[in-house]
Amino acid sequence: MDVGIHFWNFTMDGGEKAILPALRDTARAADQAGFTLFTVMDHWFQMDRVQPAENPMLEAYSTLGYVAGITERIQLGALVTGVTYRYPGLLAKTVTTLDVLSNGRAWLGIGAAWYEREHLSLGVPYPPLKERFERLEETLQICLQMWSDDNGPYEGEHYTLGATLNSPQSVQRPHPPILIGGAGEKKTLRLVAQYADACNLFGTSTDELAHKIDVLRGHCDDVGRDMSEIRITVLGGDDPVGEPDAFLRQMEEFSALGVSHLQLRAPMEDPAGFVERFDETVGERLAEIGR
Repeated sequence: MDVGIHFWNFTMDGGEKAILPALRDTARAADQAGFTLFTVMDHWFQMDRVQPAENPMLEAYSTLGYVAGITERIQLGALVTGVTYRYPGLLAKTVTTLDVLSNGRAWLGIGAAWYEREHLSLGVPYPPLKERFERLEETLQICLQMWSDDNGPYEGEHYTLGATLNSPQSVQRPHPPILIGGAGEKKTLRLVAQYADACNLFGTSTDELAHKIDVLRGHCDDVGRDMSEIRITVLGGDDPVGEPDAFLRQMEEFSALGVSHLQLRAPMEDPAGFVERFDETVGERLAEIGR
């Protein structure tokens, strides 16, 4: 099992001037420690579920472009882009640009979007849930067409593109990995089965995770997809530094279910130090799980 770091918090002691060194040091520490994926949230406001919306939040792809320039190996992505945030063709172009300039390290992480407050505040349309899922499926189709040899038009219910020209193409072929975030059983996991290279689930409990994976397996059977083609990733889990033995036992259970990647939330205090302590405490032992 490999591990990544999710940099979700930009509220630092020292204010705005402290954001850059914290981001830089965390990304470099993760790159040097052999973490495989660095992600940021794609939001305009901090999530008011966890912190005040007024707290700092950087734009995702500008941030990832910076991280690409100061790292060498770690892969990069948003966890996850809301489908309402960007026109699909421009989203494909943005992720392609990140992939080219990182020499093939970009992911497309995407979901149906949920944060109504930031949409309404900044004047971005926030359609009903059913329509957001329709737009999500069309966006996946458009991105895949733009990463193919087909430069022709696309016509859907919500999006019409006169041409799907994408030059230069991505370094990764046939395209950057597509990760769909969310665990909705009827729509989200069906889209994973049909279009995605990876899913991202929450590491709440082994039983809940096993249930979601069984649902995904059923969708794969329905669409004729080989389940082994989809990478199962998890966000969260037990405290790896404070309770390393309990954490590793949980990861063994997750691995037995088919989970191959864990995305850790960077703590609010000293995220770079957390990466270094993780590597020293459980890094080698985690890498042995699932081998």
